[in-house]
Amino acid sequence: MHLTQAHIDNLPRAFEIIKDMNRSGQWGEDLNEAARKAVADVLDGRMNDSVDRYLAEIEEQGEADRRNGSYCRHLLTGLGDVELHVPRTRTYSANDVVGAYVRRSREVDRTILSCFVLGHSTRKVSKALQPLLGERFSPSTVSRVAKMLDATVAAFHARPLPVRYRALLLDGVVLSRKTGAGAIKRPVLVALGLLADGRKEVIDFRMARSESEGEWEVFLTDLTNRGFSTEDLEIIVVDGGRGLLKALPTVFPNIPIQRCWAHKTRNLTDKVRRADRDAVKNDLRRIYDAASEKKARKMAQCFAAKWQQRYPKVVRSLRDDLDELLAFFIFKDPTWRKWTRTTNAIERRFREVRRRTRPMGVFTDRTSMDRILYAVFTHENQQQKVSTLFLVTQNS
Repeated sequence: MHLTQAHIDNLPRAFEIIKDMNRSGQWGEDLNEAARKAVADVLDGRMNDSVDRYLAEIEEQGEADRRNGSYCRHLLTGLGDVELHVPRTRTYSANDVVGAYVRRSREVDRTILSCFVLGHSTRKVSKALQPLLGERFSPSTVSRVAKMLDATVAAFHARPLPVRYRALLLDGVVLSRKTGAGAIKRPVLVALGLLADGRKEVIDFRMARSESEGEWEVFLTDLTNRGFSTEDLEIIVVDGGRGLLKALPTVFPNIPIQRCWAHKTRNLTDKVRRADRDAVKNDLRRIYDAASEKKARKMAQCFAAKWQQRYPKVVRSLRDDLDELLAFFIFKDPTWRKWTRTTNAIERRFREVRRRTRPMGVFTDRTSMDRILYAVFTHENQQQKVSTLFLVTQNS
C-alpha cells in the first residue's frame, strides 16, 4: 500500500495508516515526511473548520470578530516533528483542536521547552523524554525544537513596537553566566512600559557587556527603529547609572527624567553610619511621600538642615539630583506617582528570574539566559494581559 494512494480525511485514519506501514516494513524517510504532511493537513483543516464555526456562532449572537492570521506551532508525534499553522481570530484560537487529537504532544512540548528554558543540552533533553515516551528522541529531533524555541525568542526581540506608552522604566540588572574561565557577571538591560490604563509590559531586554553609554544607546536605538514612539511618553524612569543618563539625550531628547528613589535611597544610606540609616531613610521617605512638589521641596530643605553638618556629601548629592528626583510630580494621580518614582516594577520581575534560576546557580550560556528571561518576562506580560503572540512562557 502506498501512502499517496490512501484516502486520509481524519487523524485516526492517518495513524492507522502509520501502523500499517510499520507492520508491512514499507516505512521510509520519504513516506515518513509524507505522513507528517498528511497529519498536518488534517489538523490544519480541522482548525480552520473550528474557526469558521466559531465565527458563524458569534455572528448569530450579534457579536463582531474576524480572522487574525495564524501562528506556527510544532508538535512532536510518533511521526516526529509536525509543523502546524494555527488560525486565530481577534479573540479565539483553534489551538484546542491540536490538544484534542494529540494528547501527549502537549506534555512532550512542555518537557522539551522547559528543559531548554533551564539551559539543558540536547542530550539531557533527550534523556528527560525517555520516561514520558518510553523511548529516547534523537538529538536532531530535540535540536529542531530548540531552534523553534530560539526562533521564538528572536522574534520577540525583533517584533514591531507600535504600542504607545505613558511612562518608560529603564534599569540594568546583573546576572551570572558560566564560561570556560569560571562564572562572569553581565548586566541585562530592560525596558518596561506603562500603558495609559496602568498595565505594565516588559518591552524588551538585552544582555550586554556593561551598562555603558554605548550599550544603552544600541539598546534604545533598536527600540526606536522598531517603532517605539515618544508621542505619548510623559516620563522616563531610570536607575541613575551614568551610561544610561548619557545615552538618553541622544535617543530620547526632551523627555523628563525621573531618578529612581529606591536606588537613590540605597546610595545615600550606604554613605551614613549604621545607627543613622533608619532615620535618614525615614526623612527621605517624607520627601517623596509629600502631597505636592512644593511640600516635597520643603521636606528636602528640612533634610538638609538636619543632616548637613553630619553628612554634607549626602546632602549635596540629594540637592544635585533633586529636580530629577521630583519629576514624578507631573502626575496628579497618586497611583501614577507611585508607579513612576522607582524602577521597582523591573526589580520585581527580576526577583522572579532569580527565584526560577536559584537552583541552577548561574546560567550555563548566553542562550539559556535569553530563554529563561524571555519565559519569565512573557509570563509577567500575560499576567498583565499584554502578552505577545508567542507561545513559550515559564508555565508552558
